[in-house]
Amino acid sequence: MPSSSPSTTAATSSTARSAREDAGSAATSPHAYDAGLLLLRLVLGLTMAAHGGQKLFGWFGGGGIDGTGQFFTMSGYPAGNAMAVVAGLTEVLGGLGLAVGLLTPLAGAAIVGTMVNAIAVTWGGGFFAPKGSEYELLLTAGAAALALTGPGRYAVDRFLPVLKAHRLAYGAVAVVVGLATAGVILLLRK
Repeated sequence: MPSSSPSTTAATSSTARSAREDAGSAATSPHAYDAGLLLLRLVLGLTMAAHGGQKLFGWFGGGGIDGTGQFFTMSGYPAGNAMAVVAGLTEVLGGLGLAVGLLTPLAGAAIVGTMVNAIAVTWGGGFFAPKGSEYELLLTAGAAALALTGPGRYAVDRFLPVLKAHRLAYGAVAVVVGLATAGVILLLRK
């Protein structure tokens, strides 16, 4: 029975592996991945920026600083108007950062921190709308996912030397910072 030489076997397995990789790359385009991240960033980021606009400027039927400040005070937070400004700025800046893919880990962490507080406020109302927390949970998870995965190739971060090549560690540290900040703010709540 003829046997293959080691070099023939290695060449055959290398060719087979190369064919499998070519077939796999045709099935999953990196551009599809990046387009999906862009869509998620735009929708989540602009939604959060609009929520911040409600808090800061009263846009889209929001309460502005005074109305939102009263809500924060009724929800047990000290200095309601100051909290409204902090939440509004965090949502606007974090949301716009996600939308354009600028400092994505920090933008995602900012949204995570804000939304953890929103979950704390809505927690007693069950899971589903209108008083539940599923919407806030979905936004939190989406922001954390973007912080961990990075913005994809269609983002401003691609032009920043430190963030050009996203690292999981950047996102993980940012999410931990967002959660810790949320925890400190929650400790201030009555």
